[in-house]
Amino acid sequence: MLLEGKTALITGASRGIGKAIALGLAREGCKIAVNYRQNNKAANNTVADIVNAGSQAMPVPADVTIEQQVKNMIDLINDAWGKIDILVNNAGIVNNQLIMRMTEKAWDDTIDTSLKGAFLCTRHVLRKMTEQNWGRVINISSVAAQRGNYGQCNYSAAKAGLVAFTRSVAREVGKYNITVNAIAPGLIQTDMMDTVPEAYRKEVLGRLAVPRFGTPEDVANLAVFLASERSAYITAQVVNVDGGYI
Repeated sequence: MLLEGKTALITGASRGIGKAIALGLAREGCKIAVNYRQNNKAANNTVADIVNAGSQAMPVPADVTIEQQVKNMIDLINDAWGKIDILVNNAGIVNNQLIMRMTEKAWDDTIDTSLKGAFLCTRHVLRKMTEQNWGRVINISSVAAQRGNYGQCNYSAAKAGLVAFTRSVAREVGKYNITVNAIAPGLIQTDMMDTVPEAYRKEVLGRLAVPRFGTPEDVANLAVFLASERSAYITAQVVNVDGGYI
């Protein structure tokens, strides 16, 4: 197994891409801390699926935009398992609206969840990672960071911020055998796709080299590789999982 003996914290792991990544890492022998904010039932279902896959897991509730909650969550994991080897910053929300109609709250909530959440979680896990001289940080960005999306200036800005965050942190921690990379999914078949207008979906589908929408497992397969020792010389990179969107 690629990740036997490793432990991972995945934010927003109760469903969608986060859940798929959790299961993918678990199948390679990794213990999984399943972070969620509100959906306790979905988080417990993810934990049960991980256990059924033959690994260990625990639910860890926390709002990643609140530092004390992040610190408490990471302390809980360290107390239980002694370390966090892999961090996947996946938590994110969409709050779509044209900029002239967008509220300050819609902007702040979206930026805080994706970008501030990644900052807080990364900052608090790095101490242990640097002490053990090994770690993996994987940030879930989006193709929206590169192309922009109609009605998603907040989401696109947050995900673009994650790209710059990824490259900057990678430069700081590479000497500790810690890699920091980002994954930029395209249109993936999750609940979030329900927020995308049908006309836009059809337009995107017509521009894909691989003529289908992605699955959470497509993203998870890359995350497993980036979390493993096989990716030890890959850092500060952004890898698209978008079916060749051209």
